[in-house]
Amino acid sequence: MAAHKTGGQNARKKVQVSMVIRDEVERRHRAGVNSLQYDPVLHRLYSAGRDSIIRIWNCKNMKEPFIQSMEHHTDWVNDIVLCCGGKNLISASSDTTVKVWNAHKGFCMSTLRTHKDYVKALAYAKDKEQVASAGLDRQIFLWDVHTLTALTASNNTVTTSSLAGNKDSIYSLAMNPPGTVIVSGSTEKVLRVWDPRTCNKLMKLRGHADNIKALVLNRDGSQCLSASSDGTIKLWSLAQQMCIQTFRVHTEGVWALLATDTFSHVISGGRDKKVIMTELRSADRYTVICEERAPVLKMVMTPDQSSIWVATSESTINNWLINQKDWQCGDYCVDPPVSGAGGMVPRSSEPVQRILGGPAIRHHIILNDRRYVLTKDTEENVALYDVLKACKVEDLGRVDFDQEVKKRNKMVYIPSWFNVDLKTGMLTIHLAQDENDCFSAWVSARDTGITDNDSVDQKVNYGNLLLQALLEHWWKPIHADEENEANSNDGTGQAHSRDGNPYFSVPGHTPVIFSEVGGKTLYRLLVRDAAGETERALLNETVPSWVIDIVVDKNLPKFIKIPFHLSPHPNSGFKNCKKDRLIANDFIQVRKVVEHVYDKVLGAGSDSGSVAGGGNTVSGGSPAGDRANTDSNADNSSLAEEKVELVCNDQPLDPSMDLRTVKHFIWKNSADLTLYYRPAK
Repeated sequence: MAAHKTGGQNARKKVQVSMVIRDEVERRHRAGVNSLQYDPVLHRLYSAGRDSIIRIWNCKNMKEPFIQSMEHHTDWVNDIVLCCGGKNLISASSDTTVKVWNAHKGFCMSTLRTHKDYVKALAYAKDKEQVASAGLDRQIFLWDVHTLTALTASNNTVTTSSLAGNKDSIYSLAMNPPGTVIVSGSTEKVLRVWDPRTCNKLMKLRGHADNIKALVLNRDGSQCLSASSDGTIKLWSLAQQMCIQTFRVHTEGVWALLATDTFSHVISGGRDKKVIMTELRSADRYTVICEERAPVLKMVMTPDQSSIWVATSESTINNWLINQKDWQCGDYCVDPPVSGAGGMVPRSSEPVQRILGGPAIRHHIILNDRRYVLTKDTEENVALYDVLKACKVEDLGRVDFDQEVKKRNKMVYIPSWFNVDLKTGMLTIHLAQDENDCFSAWVSARDTGITDNDSVDQKVNYGNLLLQALLEHWWKPIHADEENEANSNDGTGQAHSRDGNPYFSVPGHTPVIFSEVGGKTLYRLLVRDAAGETERALLNETVPSWVIDIVVDKNLPKFIKIPFHLSPHPNSGFKNCKKDRLIANDFIQVRKVVEHVYDKVLGAGSDSGSVAGGGNTVSGGSPAGDRANTDSNADNSSLAEEKVELVCNDQPLDPSMDLRTVKHFIWKNSADLTLYYRPAK
């Protein structure tokens, strides 16, 4: 037995900040549905989405079935079980957590962080109110549901038993209602069987040739059905410790199983998209209930056994009729062909009910400006997103994706400060894991349209602006009469007021996620909720110091410097000019280097300041803004451009191009950038 806290962190690891760009209410699944549960009392269907969201559907109102979303996970929800007579729901996710929910109200009550990798499967012993969880960390944990539902913020330690011995990742789990037997299936290709009351191993069953993806136990735990990626279903006698029947009704891997309480029939689905009902006493008596458009992941039967809800790797959930003839297997049963049920005509051609899903984003291109992302979804629709403001800018419809990229991509190079993840079918933005990369994108606020103030060419940092917007509600507003108290009691010794960046906010419904790099989610919240007392306390524990430095202390990131060599062009006619090695901010425009050549190298200009620090640092553009467009500077710049031009790889340079763009698109070399100057033509 081991005790585990439901929250908190281990030794501090590097923390990554992410966000999801999405609609305020996601009423439809955006990707495949991994698991289903049906509440026979309220006639509610619960669905576990690969978009990280669990949704509740009213099956008595199919015109408007959506009831609400249950959101707290940050990765695929792989399995769910309803327990306590439908009052609570337990979920397992690839974010490595198991969560306990109030099913009727749809909120997360507690989070179990015991697993160290994806949690793939749950099993439920209804009579004991016991749940088991298992996954890629090869561990099986047993949980008492009543204990889990009694957890609070202060009482958050829970004791669990674990079943050791699995040698490979676990993908399937089953427990009989009295909780006397538990079975696991894994990539090890064997079934392992335990007594969950003593945690003793009972047996190991061999016979499958591939990963075991689904398991079902009968009530007394004497028989077990297993489905495998090898394309077979096997019926095992646990008393005899042997396989007593193999069913070969599918042409490809079998991923989902559903058995009747009496173990008279099994319904199966998988990679071949067919849902097939087989009579367990007679392997040659089966019928194809339906054929889905995508591989079948999970099924659940209605209480009266008249229909079956089917979840697939697409986002729509279909309800298919089970005719009474199907239970007798009437005329639709034939001797199974060698290749399985490939030639049989499905009993139903159309579902009787449908819960429509939405399209998933499947392709993306980050444009060269490192601010906009162009996407294409499963319905071929193209859309444009603004990462900086965390919103969709425009639905472009079914246009040519490559042509749209070509049309919108400018010849400008901005360093990569984020990356995109489409695993959930929505746009998840991970800020660069290294803070030096996260703050590498300095741009002109005016040129990028963040401000329309033409008098000051202020340089802004994309990563800095986005982090300030995401956490702008973190510090509560401080009123004058609270300031003294805040100074002494906010735990930092400083008073902070709610504060974002001066240009824009992001939508309040945007989820912000803090996670260990390549590991566990530490905390997820919505932007607008960050002012809450509990949220503030958790953020104080979670937000890494490099983010605090930017968001709270308002320290600006450092400029990214670029070294380059400056030489007279061989055909320039300039004499006695040595080759200089200079260093400048990477966003400095070519015209600033032209000014430097004109003023300092050729000594032809005024002393109006395009060089700083001993002649080897080209200046221009400060975070606070500089008056770059005053008459004297503008005149000097214009005069310089009339007299001098810069060349890189024999290509004359546009004065408005910046050095990092020159290096990326024209120099294309890992060595220091080399620029040549010559008289302007």
